[in-house]
Amino acid sequence: MSTEAKTPSPENTEDTNATTPYLRRIRSFVLREGRLTKGQQHALDNYWPKYGMDYQDTLLSLDNVFGRSAPRVLEIGFGMGKSLVAMAKAAPEQDFIGIEVHRPGVGACLSEAQAEELNNLKVFEHDAVEVLAQMIPEQSLDTVQLFFPDPWHKKRHHKRRIVQPDFVQALRSKLKIGGVFHMATDWENYAEHMLEVMRAAEGFENLSASSDYVERPEHRPLTKFEQRGQKLGHGVWDLMFKRIS
Repeated sequence: MSTEAKTPSPENTEDTNATTPYLRRIRSFVLREGRLTKGQQHALDNYWPKYGMDYQDTLLSLDNVFGRSAPRVLEIGFGMGKSLVAMAKAAPEQDFIGIEVHRPGVGACLSEAQAEELNNLKVFEHDAVEVLAQMIPEQSLDTVQLFFPDPWHKKRHHKRRIVQPDFVQALRSKLKIGGVFHMATDWENYAEHMLEVMRAAEGFENLSASSDYVERPEHRPLTKFEQRGQKLGHGVWDLMFKRIS
């Protein structure tokens, strides 16, 4: 998911959750479709049957989806998919699920996955909150990853940030006991917000020895964006919290 802040359009300030029509939910994203490249369109047309998962109001059997029982990693907002594909390639013993709302990124991810001939990756093009709520079984995930979500840096937009108490508790139920919620952001204010929310969250333990942030683990690829930022002296903050109850 891009770290560039997006200005919400007036009609999308509050959207109705289709599965619960009387509940109005503030979304953490504004859907603006970019132009698809020919390669991205080709990938969507040809590789979706292999890697794509259509949203439906039915719990999945992840063992049936992947044809095996294995540790499961779910990434919310994978952007263009390069890091997700790299992680799936590096850990063939694990299964990966990616969720992204922006179609060009989904197409790019499918193209990368096909090029690497992956067999341990599935992708959703849908709202992650709804996929988690309706399709992911309780205690079925070993890791949930949220890397560089939209920071919504203006104070009046902070309510749009995806890391909020209700979201964290909904996510918690999908993690196994001992499973990890791993976040990363390049906005210090958002990192502080994430830390505040997670410190107050029931059922989680901070894996940081200093009770705040952790060093980037080796399994999270260093992106070109981060490399450029490091040269300019920009910081990146990783947070890892384990489900303990």
